[in-house]
Amino acid sequence: MAATSDTQRGAHARRLSSPEPLVPRKRPTQERSRRKFDAMLTEARELLIEVGFESLTCEEIAARADVPIGTLYQYFANKYVIVCELDRQDAAGVQNAVAAFGAEIPSLDWPRLLEKFIDHLARLWQDDPSRRAVWLAVQSTPATRATATVHERALAEQVARIIAPLTPSQRPRRAMMSEVLVHTVYSLLSFSVQEGQNHPETVAELKRMMGGYLMLEDTDHLGAH
Repeated sequence: MAATSDTQRGAHARRLSSPEPLVPRKRPTQERSRRKFDAMLTEARELLIEVGFESLTCEEIAARADVPIGTLYQYFANKYVIVCELDRQDAAGVQNAVAAFGAEIPSLDWPRLLEKFIDHLARLWQDDPSRRAVWLAVQSTPATRATATVHERALAEQVARIIAPLTPSQRPRRAMMSEVLVHTVYSLLSFSVQEGQNHPETVAELKRMMGGYLMLEDTDHLGAH
């Protein structure tokens, strides 16, 4: 029994050190299953805020969601997969906001649109403490970080398409620019909601950084002509 337990622990450790993205074992297809799936994720968010990632357990998530632990394990191998799914949900919500923002680009008034978009994201982070809790949780292992990177890159690809009209001379650099933009925004928003930080002032600095970065590219392009 001890040998089996050691083997299981070793396999678990290898999965967490693997760069392979962590995803649910399956996704629900029926309404009843979707309700259970969503309930488990909702309770996981609440518990992250209440107890933190270190104390988060699958058993407590299942109990709070009123589902058998076996049901949870049908979908999620462990709590690391759960926080990665929460990160995917958060990224999908931001992608929807980015799409709405992108519909207004190109525009000569893009700095105002950028500020409006950053204000929207800042409100999400300020009003929902689980966003920072999830963001911190996915930094915990190589596998969770790799999964979060997949989500960030999908968002960065979307950003790259949107800023293309603003950076016509930067096609070779645009993918990297977009990844830097996304990671910087996520990192500073997380910083902005730390205890003791001045959220409005941090968001104002973030706007200056992002606006200045894109304005520099815009000015370089105009100067070249």
